Amino acid sequence: MITLRDFHPGDEPALRAVYQSAIRAVARRDYTQEQIDAWAPQVWDAARWAARMQGIRPFVAERAGVVVGYADLQPSGYIDHFFVAAAAGGQGVGGLLMRRIHQRAQELGVAELTSEVSRTAQPFYLHFGFEIVDQHVTVVRGVALQYAAMRKRLRVSD
Repeated sequence: MITLRDFHPGDEPALRAVYQSAIRAVARRDYTQEQIDAWAPQVWDAARWAARMQGIRPFVAERAGVVVGYADLQPSGYIDHFFVAAAAGGQGVGGLLMRRIHQRAQELGVAELTSEVSRTAQPFYLHFGFEIVDQHVTVVRGVALQYAAMRKRLRVSD
């Protein structure tokens, strides 16, 4: 059974493991090795990563006490991080996280969800009603990475 909970300080290493797994094992089908290495380097600044995770305060998905995914929703409606561990792909983790994002957006009265989405994740976002607004290229550690700006307009309840 997969459960969702709020971020806790100390989750940072497990979240990094999910991030690495999602990019290195899943996104590699859509990106070159050079792009993967730039996006998810093997060596990283743990303090900087911890500060980032503490700043975005993601929802955390667990199975049997093991972190298998995470995603955040910022008050603006922006989804900064959305990652599922490779071993947990296709098992409902992403859907559970996306439904939690929608629930939180409704609680906050957010009218639109937005995100910058990898080629790998675009079909997943499209399945949940997002649309591609524009295709972009960003440079990460000197390497160009393609992604899409995506959005979903929401009905805000009174």
